[in-house]
Amino acid sequence: MRVTDTPLTSEATPGGAPALSAQYAPGDVEQRRYEQWVADGLFQADAKSDRPPFTIVLPPPNVTGSLHIGHALDHTVQDSLARRRRMQGYETLWLPGMDHAGIATQNVVERQLAGEGLSRHDLGREAFVERVWQWKAESGGKILGQMTRLGDSVDWSRERFTMDEGLSRAVLTIFKRLFEDDLIYRAERIINWCPRCLTALSDIEVEHSDDDGELVSIRYGDGDGAIVVATTRAETMLGDTAVAVHPDDERYRHLVGTEVELPLTGRRIPIVADEHVDPAFGTGAVKVTPAHDPNDFEIGQRHHLPNLTIMDEHGVITVHGPFLGLDRFEARPAVVAALRAEGRIVAEKRPYVHAVGHCQRCSTTVEPRLSLQWFVRTGPLAKAAGDAVRDGRVRVEPQELTKRYFGWVDNMHDWCISRQLWWGHRIPVWYGPEGQVVCVGPDEEAPSGPGWTQDPDVLDTWFSSALWPFSTLGWPDQTADLAKFYPTSVLVTGYDILFFWVARMMMFGLYAMDGRQPFDVIMLHGMVRDQYGKKMSKSFGNVVDPLDWIERFGADATRFTLARGANPGADVPVSEDWVQGARNFCNKLWNATRYGLSNGATLAGELPAQEELTTVDRWVLSRLQHVIGEVDEQFEAFELAKVCDTLYHFAWDDVCDWYLELTKPVLSGTDEAAKERTRRVLGHVLDRLLRLLHPIMPFVTEELWTTLTGDRTVVRAAWPVADESRIDDAAEAELANLQRVVTEVRRFRADQGVKPSQRVVARLDGLAGAGLTAHEGLIRSLARLDAAGDDFAATAKLAVGVGVTVELDTRGAIDVAAERARLTKDKAAAEKEAEQCRAKLGNPAFTDKAPEPVVAKIRQRLAAAEADLARIAAQLDAL
Repeated sequence: MRVTDTPLTSEATPGGAPALSAQYAPGDVEQRRYEQWVADGLFQADAKSDRPPFTIVLPPPNVTGSLHIGHALDHTVQDSLARRRRMQGYETLWLPGMDHAGIATQNVVERQLAGEGLSRHDLGREAFVERVWQWKAESGGKILGQMTRLGDSVDWSRERFTMDEGLSRAVLTIFKRLFEDDLIYRAERIINWCPRCLTALSDIEVEHSDDDGELVSIRYGDGDGAIVVATTRAETMLGDTAVAVHPDDERYRHLVGTEVELPLTGRRIPIVADEHVDPAFGTGAVKVTPAHDPNDFEIGQRHHLPNLTIMDEHGVITVHGPFLGLDRFEARPAVVAALRAEGRIVAEKRPYVHAVGHCQRCSTTVEPRLSLQWFVRTGPLAKAAGDAVRDGRVRVEPQELTKRYFGWVDNMHDWCISRQLWWGHRIPVWYGPEGQVVCVGPDEEAPSGPGWTQDPDVLDTWFSSALWPFSTLGWPDQTADLAKFYPTSVLVTGYDILFFWVARMMMFGLYAMDGRQPFDVIMLHGMVRDQYGKKMSKSFGNVVDPLDWIERFGADATRFTLARGANPGADVPVSEDWVQGARNFCNKLWNATRYGLSNGATLAGELPAQEELTTVDRWVLSRLQHVIGEVDEQFEAFELAKVCDTLYHFAWDDVCDWYLELTKPVLSGTDEAAKERTRRVLGHVLDRLLRLLHPIMPFVTEELWTTLTGDRTVVRAAWPVADESRIDDAAEAELANLQRVVTEVRRFRADQGVKPSQRVVARLDGLAGAGLTAHEGLIRSLARLDAAGDDFAATAKLAVGVGVTVELDTRGAIDVAAERARLTKDKAAAEKEAEQCRAKLGNPAFTDKAPEPVVAKIRQRLAAAEADLARIAAQLDAL
């Protein structure tokens, strides 16, 4: 990367400190700062360091992918955790990389070839794989560059790829070990098959949707021996080898053990009793097609039924007869028509909505298919993965998802790991001319000679990514990185792949690393949704491109918007309004720091002793200590939404709205010693605030902090630590009273339509009882109140809850008669609204029949009307 040596600012403050431009422009800052961070090596981890390690391995995005809103959330959470630990003095490694994405990548390159009038078979396997590597070098991995736009503080010197030499060695090593431990085997099983991609699919590569279909009920046999079954895939009846009923179902007990003729085929098939059958579903009898349904396969295994495959890999019927050569979707209506012609259709339900699996890559309907594949025997591996969470070695956040985790690992089926592709890690098994099967490890030579062939399949992409937490650190070699940074500290990922990826990493990590878990904490975040909680989808038109937001509002605003909803397990709603608000927050921080710089805020020397400080300065320092403690607790619980909320309100409310305003009388005064003390506190507060915000908002805080302090970077600045000696309950109580008085006066002024700049004459009583005597000047300054003179006449009176009474002379500031008339009109409207709502809620015909959301809305309207009445009454009393 090229480092841009752009000066921080073009001018300086009167005190000599560099000045900031009038407005924050993310485009002028982000690339320059990121390039400087990388050039300075700030994200690189040192395995020889004696600092405690903190490790995150980035869930590897697909080499075909680009940064989407889910990535942006995931990376924002990880980066925030990594940046904080780096500031806390941990040797922090956030390791990046990419997944080779077998099916997706092969599809991309095959589409390119199709545009040239070629197929992969025209090239041959070796040339095709070379073509994929060429595509990867030229076009793949676009997402890595996009990660820099978001500010990811990953260690680029350790970037990995699931097909690089080291990770390929790891794949061969663990395959060999699993094979020798009889944890990998080859067998015929039902798998998810894509007739277009012509490969087996993992569960995560199958997306289910509710599709319209047809449920047909078919009578098998005649007379007393007849039995009716229902199916949504009538074409598969050609491969039926039994009908199954529940053993306790009295309706069919007399038929168990008999045979019935399978329509259209002339074959006779048995009726068997199996506890898998649900007697309450449909007719209570099910057709059994072992070669084309996973549940039927299990029934077939229990009852020793033959497996009849009736389709080829393209989904074309292979059974001799009138349906031979038909596509499965052509065969379906043809079979139903033939059954109808024979009078075998008892009932038809159309449309019949049911869940249908589709290939994630091409949307083709998945076909359950009996196929010879390689499998991992997951039983002992899954038990170890469950035990690691049960005994506390691994913690799941949020903990309520632990039950779901156990539900998966305790009931895991064997894992199909072979794929009928050319791009990927080829299965390291050779077959000999006399039936030999040899598994070859990474340091072994493959057998050669006449008749020896390697298995043509490649491994499931998830096989190599399951090794990610340790293979990326150098395993199977005992490297310094592996010794320092394994187990990794936390895995951050979406709850939607808890089973598909997390459980696989747990199994392989515990197996390969002698029982040491791959990560200490599994932090599961939710899905990004729109502001209404709706799933993002192109069909809904609500998909957000994070790069568009970064371009328009800046990376910090985008990150803050995502982080403000990121609590473990919870879905994250976002909207453009919120990212605009986050941009405004960046501007607020910018202006606050400009104020500090222009007024000589400094970090020179130690903070003054408590007794030397004003109540205002002691208050803000006390609030700061509480905030540091709260933010630490929230970070440790991975509650980034709460971190954002805490820091936002401290920055916007306490610092900007109150503290900066409260410093103005001091900084514009003539007491030089007091001014210097306040400048020191102001600098200290801004310094700590920017450090606390840096993990979530790295760019704006870097620009502001380096300008404020003169140091090179905040990336490795020390994380703030709470100082309990600065907690001052008395100062906080005193300032809370001051804020209450000022807020009440401001609210009154706004309600009465008094312009913010207009001063009003007022008399303040009860200040001594509230401990506010010394702050009368501040109160009058903040509330725009002048002292009462001889001609003072109170036209309004406010009783503040802290015992302070404010009498105001609003003559000339308020037209009392006109204001009373306006409020009286508003009161009548509010009373009418309240009466209408009470009438509806008091009518049983409405409350009993109307939908609950409608009733709830009326209750909300009543509450709002009653609140308006109370407010208007108070304003009329004040007049």
